[in-house]
Amino acid sequence: MNIFITGASGGLGRSLAEKAYAEGHRLFLTDINEKALKNLLSEWKWEKDRVLFSKLDVSSVSDWKKCMDLLYKKWARLDILMNVAGYLLPGYIYNVSPKDIDRHIDINAKGLMYGTREASVRMIAQGDGHIINIASLAGVAPIPGISLYSTSKFAVRGFSLAIAQELREKNIFVSVVCPDAIQTPMLDLQKDYEEASMTFSGNRYLKTEDVVNVIFKKVIPKKPLEVLIPGSRGFLAKIGNFFPGANALLGPSLRSKGRKKQAKYGH
Repeated sequence: MNIFITGASGGLGRSLAEKAYAEGHRLFLTDINEKALKNLLSEWKWEKDRVLFSKLDVSSVSDWKKCMDLLYKKWARLDILMNVAGYLLPGYIYNVSPKDIDRHIDINAKGLMYGTREASVRMIAQGDGHIINIASLAGVAPIPGISLYSTSKFAVRGFSLAIAQELREKNIFVSVVCPDAIQTPMLDLQKDYEEASMTFSGNRYLKTEDVVNVIFKKVIPKKPLEVLIPGSRGFLAKIGNFFPGANALLGPSLRSKGRKKQAKYGH
């Protein structure tokens, strides 16, 4: 299969790329950090005929079109688009800047929507396809302290659930994957922010392999509409979404637990 991955130079995107390559797929790897992409490709001895790469600013419509055109010129079809690229900066709403708001929405929500549009037009023409959007449990239950990120992931989840209905009749499947906190540079960044204490309130942190395994063993072959990882925390997130008042009641104890784990993170 031909797989397009955004945010491929590190974190979950890199792990997905490594797994996909190991399974024999052809990859189009993109990231806004072109140097990091080149370092990845030099570190691994990729077969050049199976890997294309390009700089991609997901918030740029022209970048998306250029990358999609390049992929179709080379391979003539796209089987799976994995929208992985994301951005997070903790902060209470009264402390964030307008630029912080724009960056979360532009990268996490609008960028993913731009890419989905470019992919869906081409997948409709070819007759099939699968779009996998990475959201978060923070897009299922609202998380104070990372409200901008949470909001952008609510947008990703809502968008994915809606377009899945639009595209299903065109033989295109949409899956939205909502993981808990994953041990990546994005989590590392949050350890120094008191605002992000809720992020650390779970019993364990996911590893990228946990999410990769779910995607390759369940999401790709079965094409489910939504997957929450892990299911137990996903269930709690659904309750938090269904009963928003419960968040206010549980919040103080979860933040207290999170602060304790946050202080130990990385030690």
